[in-house]
Parts: sequence; C-alpha cells; structure tokens
Amino acid sequence: MTTIPKLTGKVFKYGDDVNTDVIIPARYMNTHDPKHLAAHCMEDLDKDFITTMKPGDIIMAGKNFGCGSSREHAPIAIKYAGVSCVIAKTFARIFYRNCINMGLPILECPEAVADIKSGDVLDIDLNTGTITNQTSGKTFKAQPFPPFMTNLINAGGLMNYAKKKLGMAV
Repeated sequence: MTTIPKLTGKVFKYGDDVNTDVIIPARYMNTHDPKHLAAHCMEDLDKDFITTMKPGDIIMAGKNFGCGSSREHAPIAIKYAGVSCVIAKTFARIFYRNCINMGLPILECPEAVADIKSGDVLDIDLNTGTITNQTSGKTFKAQPFPPFMTNLINAGGLMNYAKKKLGMAV
C-alpha cells in the first residue's frame, strides 16, 4: 500500500460551524485560480491567517467544519494556502468529500480538538491516524484513511488520480 508522508505544523484553531463563506468569501468566487483563492483563505474569520501561517501548518476546528455551500473553492483555498491538514470534531459531508477530491488531508478527532490549543505544534501520521502534540507530548488517534483514499490524496486529488490511471499527463 502507498503511504502518505508525515506532516508537521503549527495549529490555527477555530470554533464550531466554520462555513465555506468564511473559508473563502463569496466576493472571490469570480475566479478558479488557486493562488488567488489561497490569498484570501480564512480572511473573514481571521484576517491575519494568510500572513502568519506557514506552509505545512494545520487548521483545527470544532464541529461541522465546512458547512454552507458545497463549492470546491473552500478546500482549494485551504490547500493552496499551504495548509497540510485540517482536523475537526466533524466535517460537513460534502466538504469532506470535496477535500478528498482535491487531495487535502482531513481528520476527525474530537479528543484532539478538545485538548490542543492554537499555536501548538503537531506531528501527524496520516497512515496510522496518529496525532502527536509536540507542545504537550500528548498523542491522539484518528481513523486513518483507507487505501483508496490514500491513493487519491497522494495523487493530489481525484482528477490527478484519474489522469494517472488513464496514462495522461498530470
């Protein structure tokens, strides 16, 4: 089975019901350019997010992350902003699927969300679902991805996976 590289990053933590309209505000929906979307990621919720986060950092939130519209722009904005993973208590189902389709790793782990603070540094092993808080030394366990989802994430999303399977350039 193919494995996903381990991730390390600082946590940016938010509350419950973070909807797609604050992940990427509707006023930026006039483009599909991932870099433009990334430049405005989370700005209506956290105006400093894009200037303070570093590639590899992690978004953490409460329940129902990604609720609202079902547009793919939200996971695109998060992925191209450089976020390596999103951890939440729960995700809106369409958002969850859109993340997998875009190749953005996401984990549900209520215990981690309850304990981890904004600014903590995490190590994440997506292959085992292990989340280790470097700051506190505590470890949490999320459900790892099944092999077919691991392959989608490693390919960079569903479209890249399909292109590779069909022998097309990615």
